[in-house]
Amino acid sequence: MFNPVLKWAGGKRTLLPDIINLFPADYKERTYHEPFIGGGAVFFKIKPKTGSINDINSRLMNFYRVVKDTPQELISKANKYSYDEKSYYKLRDRFDQPNISTVEKASLLLYLNKTAFNGLYRVNSKGKFNVPFGRYPDNIQILNADNLRNVSECLKNVEITTEDFEESVKDAKEGDFVYFDPPYIPLTDTANFTDYTSKGFGIKEQERLAKVFRELDERGCYVMGSNSDVPKIAELYEGFETKKVHARRFISSDPNGRDGVLESLIINY
Repeated sequence: MFNPVLKWAGGKRTLLPDIINLFPADYKERTYHEPFIGGGAVFFKIKPKTGSINDINSRLMNFYRVVKDTPQELISKANKYSYDEKSYYKLRDRFDQPNISTVEKASLLLYLNKTAFNGLYRVNSKGKFNVPFGRYPDNIQILNADNLRNVSECLKNVEITTEDFEESVKDAKEGDFVYFDPPYIPLTDTANFTDYTSKGFGIKEQERLAKVFRELDERGCYVMGSNSDVPKIAELYEGFETKKVHARRFISSDPNGRDGVLESLIINY
């Protein structure tokens, strides 16, 4: 038994039973693709035998590659970091430097994920990580080595890519199972959790995602998508079955903003 290594905005830990209950009954026998892996709550819960994970965030996917290929090097590097404000800003600056090794880049992402304010991953228009220091108990656990090794084993037979979501599923075959968990359409004009890369994820991308969903359906793939419960989603996925589930958000700068919201789960099977 193990858990995702990273926490990520939009993570699905609280919705796992609702999501997996809607999976095809034989999902464990199917090749599984997740083009917006994020923290991987769903992926690491179901532990696919084969398939692929993808995200346009190159730092995130570098992290998973390092976990897969050289977990012990990552453990050794991450264990050297200290949790204090001065160290945090020094390491945050280091994270944005060019030409650091893949292992160091991965270890710094892990450190920042555990010590940044509210566990956020956010970059500015220049792609620089800009989340301030987070205040946690002094005994905060940055690294669980046993858990990381188990995650590494789970990734052994999985392809890891850093591509546009459409490109990442171009080879998905009839009978494969694809789960889309993109940055959501905001519920309000001011709500925005799409700053995982400097490019964001706007309405044009949402429309293109719906188009890819339909293309995979025509190809004979089994497809599920998660998104906001808003009229635009109902419009984009008209003709497919949609289930509404109640979710609670844990990554928010305002604790009062972590109340439950309705989400849509769209399926083609």
